[in-house]
Amino acid sequence: MSMKTLLLNPPSYDDFDGGAGSRYQATREVWSFWYPTWLAYPAGMLPNTRLLDAPPEHLNQQQVVDIAKDYDFVVLHTSTPSFKLDLRTAEMIKSANPDCLIAFVGGHVTAQPDQSLLASEALDVIVRKEFDHAVRDLAEGRDRAGISNISYRVDGKVRHNPERLPLDGGDLDSLPFVTEIYARDLNYLKYNSPYCQYPYVSLYTGRGCPARCTFCLWPQVTTGHSYRTRSPENVFEEVKNMKRLFPQMKEIFFDDDTFTADPPRARKIAELIKPLGLCWSTNSRANVDRETLRVLKEGGLRLFVVGYESGNDQILKNIKKGVSTERARRFTKDCHDLGILIHGTFIVGLPGETRETIEESIQFAREMNPETLQVSLASPYPGTHFFEYVKDNGFLVQDIYNDEAGYQRCTVSYPDISSEEIFAAVERFYKKYYFRPTYIFKALKKMARSSEERKRMLSEAGQFLGAMRNRKSSANGISAGTA
Repeated sequence: MSMKTLLLNPPSYDDFDGGAGSRYQATREVWSFWYPTWLAYPAGMLPNTRLLDAPPEHLNQQQVVDIAKDYDFVVLHTSTPSFKLDLRTAEMIKSANPDCLIAFVGGHVTAQPDQSLLASEALDVIVRKEFDHAVRDLAEGRDRAGISNISYRVDGKVRHNPERLPLDGGDLDSLPFVTEIYARDLNYLKYNSPYCQYPYVSLYTGRGCPARCTFCLWPQVTTGHSYRTRSPENVFEEVKNMKRLFPQMKEIFFDDDTFTADPPRARKIAELIKPLGLCWSTNSRANVDRETLRVLKEGGLRLFVVGYESGNDQILKNIKKGVSTERARRFTKDCHDLGILIHGTFIVGLPGETRETIEESIQFAREMNPETLQVSLASPYPGTHFFEYVKDNGFLVQDIYNDEAGYQRCTVSYPDISSEEIFAAVERFYKKYYFRPTYIFKALKKMARSSEERKRMLSEAGQFLGAMRNRKSSANGISAGTA
């Protein structure tokens, strides 16, 4: 008989999902909640489970403890910025129910299993990398010595069991549909993405990413660099089912690291779902051929999330991006020609950054002219090549990634540009992009065409300006902690 199991995305900052299940692990400029997709898999593999997503329900620690204390097994998805807060939640649960088995999962504990386990006696087990089957095995009470991917204490010492091979395509097809777990345990009207139409629902069609970006956490630590995929037919069956489960849904987001990494498969999925008449968006690198773009657009694609990262080619080489600014220009022109929108993401503070390269990135962003923009501070998470680079070269100046409200702090400083300058560049980047007359005129035209769009854009503009004020008041907290 399986244990009564709670899959928990623990409490976090206001209007933020905690970061464990998202690539950008900080409070965003517009309220955003991403689905706890990773936790939904084991929730669907076991009987007697519940998936509890505390942030969109605005549950505090005590409210979560009051729920969790009635479970035999609690699995918390944690991240580097949220780890200390999540550990306190675990300690409160253990205090309320000393017999409860508590496991942590996620990139942070995968990268630092020893430090994580030794941080608190409340933490019983860590599941490294992908955790679907290990969580199932723990819930079924199997002998820990025979469970792959777990770390735990034995006589005060940490033991690391061997890793299992990553799930391949056939294995992925056999997993439950996460959207059925969403419908069972979550309220999809409480989830929002700044670049998706509301309400949206997200899912994965594959795991892993063939790109080698040095800053990206998940492929380096959790999922690997092989793009392992579900069959197009399996994806189609889940998508078809979503129309029934979420009648008000306006958009699907395929949240694979790089959905377009396998162009023939991407085209096949688009062709299968085209008759359903659904709108969808996804992540892409800026290197997709025009014919694939055309097929995806005809199949319902509305928007790409594209990681441009920088407008300087040397920085792109430094981070092993594998896409030049010239290739990105051709891709972006093709998208504009075909009517595919782009949410462009940039990072300031990557290796090689200077005042001049930041200005190059701002000008490049204006040239690419994506529909919306996201500017992040470079965050060297443990387990990444970027982390090792800044640590080995003395560029890591603090190990507190977020302030008390969840906004990013700049953790790096370089000989040619200080941490404070990098931090300030984010707001300057946004202002130089969004406060252009051409962009403002385009926004006014959109608002004039639709009252719903006008209401959304005014709300998001207010949230954005508030976030900039709050972010500035944090002053980067450079003295708050040092590495």
